[in-house]
Amino acid sequence: MAASEEGRSARKHTAIMDAATRAFMANGYAGTSMDDIAKLAAVSKQTVYKHFTDKEKLFTEIVLATTDRVDAMVDLVADIPADAEALEDNLTRLAHQFLAALTQPEVLQLRRLIIANADTFPQLGAAWYEQGFERILATLATTFQRLDDHGLLRIADPHLAANHFSGLLLWIPVNKAMFHGSPQHTQAELDRYAAAGVQAFLAAYR
Repeated sequence: MAASEEGRSARKHTAIMDAATRAFMANGYAGTSMDDIAKLAAVSKQTVYKHFTDKEKLFTEIVLATTDRVDAMVDLVADIPADAEALEDNLTRLAHQFLAALTQPEVLQLRRLIIANADTFPQLGAAWYEQGFERILATLATTFQRLDDHGLLRIADPHLAANHFSGLLLWIPVNKAMFHGSPQHTQAELDRYAAAGVQAFLAAYR
């Protein structure tokens, strides 16, 4: 295949992925057809099938592609310095960034979409969790263990502590979004959740 043909093929692949993402988000898996995706991508239905053999494969690739975005959050979580005087400030900064990343409308939409189809695609849901959020929790647990080793925290179960930290931050805004169908929080509320969550966490673990 010539370079120009490869370029056109790559652009079509991206256009199909983008169109399918919009369609699935708007209409759900069952409510989206390959015809819908082809129209949104401005390509033929045959082209869609050339790149993706069926709707399930397309849906799977879209979902798993989003786990790549977790890399930046993993790096962020791993980068907390062992500084006793700045511990609360560093954790609060992390909490703000954590909330900003995980309460974005498209992230919440994707979460709802995966949960809605968990019975149909249980392995896909598990893979998305393990390659995405579970990676963040594992890195956070390692970071908390390091802070424990330096005497900044007192943690018997780092992975449980990582779940406690994320739960203190995400429980309210994520649950509201899941039940209402869209984000319900303001930036001021996210700021309050970040500050209060870190204070509660340190009250238990410092």
